[in-house]
Amino acid sequence: MNTSSALSSELFFGVAITNKSKLLPFNTIGGQPFFKGSQPSLTVYSNGKKARCQKMKRISEVSCMRGKARKGESLTYKDAGVDIDAGAELVRRISKMVSGIGGFGGLFPLGDAYLVAGTDGVGTKLKLAFETGIHETIGIDLVAMSVNDIVTSGARPLFFLDYFATSHLDVDLAEKVIKGIVDGCRQSDCALLGGETAEMPDFYAEGEYDLSGFSVGIVKKDSVIDGKNIVAGDVLIGLSSSGFHSNGFSLVRRVVAQSGLSLNDKLPVNNGKSIALGEALMAPTTIYVEQVLNIIGKGCVKGIAHITGGGFTDNIPRVFPNGLGAIINRGSWEVPPLFKWIQEVGRIEEAEMRRTFNMGIGMVLVVSPETAARILEEGTEGSTVFQIGEVIQGDGVTYL
Repeated sequence: MNTSSALSSELFFGVAITNKSKLLPFNTIGGQPFFKGSQPSLTVYSNGKKARCQKMKRISEVSCMRGKARKGESLTYKDAGVDIDAGAELVRRISKMVSGIGGFGGLFPLGDAYLVAGTDGVGTKLKLAFETGIHETIGIDLVAMSVNDIVTSGARPLFFLDYFATSHLDVDLAEKVIKGIVDGCRQSDCALLGGETAEMPDFYAEGEYDLSGFSVGIVKKDSVIDGKNIVAGDVLIGLSSSGFHSNGFSLVRRVVAQSGLSLNDKLPVNNGKSIALGEALMAPTTIYVEQVLNIIGKGCVKGIAHITGGGFTDNIPRVFPNGLGAIINRGSWEVPPLFKWIQEVGRIEEAEMRRTFNMGIGMVLVVSPETAARILEEGTEGSTVFQIGEVIQGDGVTYL
């Protein structure tokens, strides 16, 4: 068979296989997997030549991900299957049917206060939980994604509810997940009010599950943070993240598959600290509630952006009035090694990184220059604080 003509100039990445927990290696020719012998590795071809051999990891089915990997080409979030623009278009269409859509949390008037609600999941970080066996912290991620959203309005979380769905209920595994949810609620000082456990045979792969949840908080109407008072010259204060949090994992997983490393291998570059790649990627999302509310309590916080899907590029402008943009000073904080490694291995362009990942900053506060000086001088308990940029006349985000 002429593998060169079958493949042209594309490189096809194989992903793991499981068949009753047995490793079933396959070759990829022209993107079509076929089994060959009993080799304990995956053979990948490009232009008819063996290009890479890598150990395979367990997933639920045979699959072959087609991704361009020619020298000098860059992976994107869209290549990995996530289209941020399509998501933004859906929000735009929904906003035509329902007013008030588009903020980090939804506000409902209640007397002299607003109830603020947020809902989310943890995305394909779940896939890494399945592969690494780390289930104890994924519940923290679930809580964090909702409470971090509602605190951007200045709201204190009141309660959280979760939804856990699986084909066959493994009580021990579910207990580990719920333990993480309880830990997350404790960190954000809110009650785990209840939840739903759904057992749906044949709907999920064996050993897999899905999670979602929502939180409700409260803020006085005269204390709500809505960005209306932001002006050019205000300062952007960034709070450090613990890692990728719960966004961008479809692209992260594509890069890991391309790297040839297993999740048990040590992260190649981590400032001299030894940690398995899978463990580093599974670091739970930082819950900013206590730290942010403490800063708000000192006054003069004008706007807050939770840096999730869309990164700096899409999330920071969401809190600005029309006619304002931002300058981000790229050297104002040290981007963690894990982000640099992902960018290098995936040959991901800088603009794509900053629209997909948090780059080491998980929350951005907009304050006056005087307030910024006070925050930086006094410091806060929790994540490290950086002055990362300023508000300008214009629109969008510019990186200097």
